[in-house]
Amino acid sequence: MLIQEVILENFMSYEYARVPFKHGVNVICGPNGSGKSSLLLAVSVALGQSYTERSKKLSNLIRWGKDQARVTLILDNTKSGDRRPVPKFNKDQIFLTRVLRRDGQYWFELDNRAVTKTDVERLLSKLGVDPDNMLIIMHQNMVEQFTVLSQQEKLRMVEAAVGLEPYRTNVLEAQKKLTRISSQEESVSKLLESAEQTLNYWREQYDRYQEKKQLQTKRRFLERELAWAEVARREEMTKELEDERRKQLEILNQIVEETEDINGILQTEHGEHEKLRNEWKTLFDMRLNLEREKSRIETTISLCDQLLKETTMLETAKGNPSPPISLLMKENSLQFKLLKSENLTELINSSSQQLSKVNVEIDENQDKALNVEEKTEKIGNQLLESKIKLALLQYRSDNVKEDLERLENQLKSAKTNLNEAMMKAEQAGPRIAVIKTVGEILDEMRITDGHLIALADVSEDIERMYESYSKLYLELKEKAQQVAENREKTLEEVKTRMQNWRTVIQSLLDRVNLEYQKTLAQAQAVGEVKLGNGHDIEVAGLEIHVGFKGGKPVPLDAYTQSGGERTTATMSFLLALQQHVRSPFRAVDEYDIHMDPKNREIISKMLISTVKDANAQYIVITPSQITFAKEETNIITVQNVEGKSVIREVA
Repeated sequence: MLIQEVILENFMSYEYARVPFKHGVNVICGPNGSGKSSLLLAVSVALGQSYTERSKKLSNLIRWGKDQARVTLILDNTKSGDRRPVPKFNKDQIFLTRVLRRDGQYWFELDNRAVTKTDVERLLSKLGVDPDNMLIIMHQNMVEQFTVLSQQEKLRMVEAAVGLEPYRTNVLEAQKKLTRISSQEESVSKLLESAEQTLNYWREQYDRYQEKKQLQTKRRFLERELAWAEVARREEMTKELEDERRKQLEILNQIVEETEDINGILQTEHGEHEKLRNEWKTLFDMRLNLEREKSRIETTISLCDQLLKETTMLETAKGNPSPPISLLMKENSLQFKLLKSENLTELINSSSQQLSKVNVEIDENQDKALNVEEKTEKIGNQLLESKIKLALLQYRSDNVKEDLERLENQLKSAKTNLNEAMMKAEQAGPRIAVIKTVGEILDEMRITDGHLIALADVSEDIERMYESYSKLYLELKEKAQQVAENREKTLEEVKTRMQNWRTVIQSLLDRVNLEYQKTLAQAQAVGEVKLGNGHDIEVAGLEIHVGFKGGKPVPLDAYTQSGGERTTATMSFLLALQQHVRSPFRAVDEYDIHMDPKNREIISKMLISTVKDANAQYIVITPSQITFAKEETNIITVQNVEGKSVIREVA
């Protein structure tokens, strides 16, 4: 970007002026106070500079008595080959205007259209123009100011002027990224540590929850085992009842068999008893008959004896019978008549024989009766015993039947309870082999319940929290690993970018150093330009050394060298840097004020030779143009006439 013309309206000492500029060196000269520096200041303000050495407020730059000032730059946008400097504008000239108002309102115009400062900065940045960089526009006294700048500030100015800022920006961005990642890594590390502590807590709770789940599973298994143990117990009870019932049935069957046997025996014994009774009755009847016969015989014998005695007595007392005998004799007179003594005796003997025979029969009958009685008594005892046995069997049968009825009821109830227990157990789960007793299971359940009570505060949310924190921990761990990898990558990126920056800066300074030494050699001085603290971009700086009159090169500062020496060294450095500066427009104000004539001439020639072959425009403000030849430069003379700056001569 080259400035073809500057138009000033009510700016500082200018009421209205048009100042044309050309390619190469433009020398603005004139006496002090004529408005030379104001012209460069106007260019800087139009390019967007906000703060100036002349005034902190831009409104103070408005000409006294006026409310508004305008500075317009006519920029050259002619094609270079097939491309214009600013392709957006398809015209040879671009008008950039800045308007200043007394009320503090300022604005830019681009081809008579209002634009923002950002738009202007974006346009100038593409062209490499930075009005705030003193290596591009060095206002009055800035040559001295440059020497007091820190090495870091000098280096950054150089980077901005030559377009190497992106390298620094890349490094700083990478370092910033590294710092951010390191901070992120530290933050993630703290979060990871916190998450690990939290996870450890939840892991303990999760272990307790798992223990609780195991206990609950065990409890359910114990419930299932208890249910099937109850089934087994009831099955055992049912089996025992069935066995008891079977035994009772067997006993009942045995009783029935014994009863049938006893009834048979009893029937036989009844028959025998009845037979013996009949036999005894017969014997009894025979005894009665025998006793009657015996009585009759005995009576007969007694009567016969009596008759025989009476007969004797009768015969003895026939003349005076007593009344009883007389009576007897009357009653048995017939018999007595029929009987004789010998017949009575014979009868008595016969009856005695019969009596003996009857007594024998009676004895025999008595023996048989006794035998029958013994047998009857025996069979009676047997019959009684059989009846007792039968009664006992009946009693036992009744008891067994009662027991069977009770067992039937118990068995029915047991089967009902067994079915209920079976249904309940099936709800708990499939059948399992039970090797423990119900009591042992209940004891184990009580122990399990005690452990569960101790874990009552453990909720089901713990598993979700543990899984959540486990996931978070893994994510953080993965993120920490990723951040660590990013840090390593970024660290490598910082090293790479730092190396790139150091390489381009060192390469630049090596070339600038050669030109710097050449320029100083013409001024009979020595010096060196080098990179200081290049290992750290934050503290890296530009070291400028210079030595005059055979002295050893020392750092350029505001105290060691004289004013002319500082100016000569600074300008030598600026000239050495010129071929690398991006901006096509550059300016310097009164750089030669402290130089001796020889150095002033050397620097002016070097300036002309440096800019001559470059596509650049250089504005030099000097009190005198003596050292510049008119044929090599564009001379602009400024004078102040009655308080107004005017352009008197352009050659």
